[in-house]
Amino acid sequence: MTHSPATQQYKEKQAGDLQPGDFVFPPGDGPAEEIATVEVENDDYGVAALLLVTTVDGGTVRIAVGSSVPVGDGVPAGSGADAPAVTSEESTTEDSSSNSSAPDPSTTDSGTSAEADAGAPAGPAVVVPPRPETPPAYTGPTAEELALIPEPDGTPEAVVSAAAANHKGKNGVQVLADRLAKGINTKSGSCLRDLSNLAFDLCIVLRDPDHALAVADLLNVLPFDGNLDRWASIERALALSSFICREAGQAERAAVYEKLLRAPESQEEDPFKARINARVRQRSLNEPNLYDKEIFRAIDNGNHEAERDWRFLRLEALMFLRAHGGSKTIGEDELARRISNELESVRA
Repeated sequence: MTHSPATQQYKEKQAGDLQPGDFVFPPGDGPAEEIATVEVENDDYGVAALLLVTTVDGGTVRIAVGSSVPVGDGVPAGSGADAPAVTSEESTTEDSSSNSSAPDPSTTDSGTSAEADAGAPAGPAVVVPPRPETPPAYTGPTAEELALIPEPDGTPEAVVSAAAANHKGKNGVQVLADRLAKGINTKSGSCLRDLSNLAFDLCIVLRDPDHALAVADLLNVLPFDGNLDRWASIERALALSSFICREAGQAERAAVYEKLLRAPESQEEDPFKARINARVRQRSLNEPNLYDKEIFRAIDNGNHEAERDWRFLRLEALMFLRAHGGSKTIGEDELARRISNELESVRA
């Protein structure tokens, strides 16, 4: 018994709900194909834009992340188990009109095949990344937790001047402090970067974690406003602050900085984009850039200054990972060991 195209019911899924093993319909009139592997390609702003997909038969397709997907019932079209669903009313009507089984597809005439093909949904073969593991719901710090971050002792400029006063003769710190003393504008990305650099120099180079934390706190209380360039400096300060507090045994205060660090993870309201962002974020945590090639190249060339600069960047990346609680590939204990090694290298 055959079903006319009008009675065939094809489901449609949001692209973000598909997983490897699902069957989707390729362009044209071909059967459904199984999802194999998927790569996400971001645009220049780091947002998932294009999906590069390989099907089990080796074909490659591309699809925009926002598309919807015509899907089969879990097996390739044309197999017996993939017969499109019909309603109970249609089934009863057809069964009463005929008791014969469906004809063998190999004996179906060309007119019937063309009619059935015409009912197949057209559209691109849409394959998207598997649904990532649902991240824990982000919960921002409470008012009581935020109270663990002390108010600055005076104006921001005064905080910077007090930090620099303890390190006269240190040219790098003095240059940054003199520039910031003219006025701190928290809307300026370059100003935030100077504050972040000053905090790192005070802590890592000059071994002054107390003043480093006071400077970093000028950034730590700033909210995420969607500007990733500005947020990069705040993010560095939060990771550094978490490290300083963990080393000082202030676990509760460190946890506040770590919650603030994850603020951007709760900003996306679209469920599909939130899942894609979570997958991209987890991949960056599992496969961090620790500048191994650059460091080894500097060592081979005997360029100690370049090696130190690259190790400084590696140290920042490790602190960020530690503030996130590690990843699936690098645990907290291993991160602590690596951070200790890099501190010795950059301070040498």
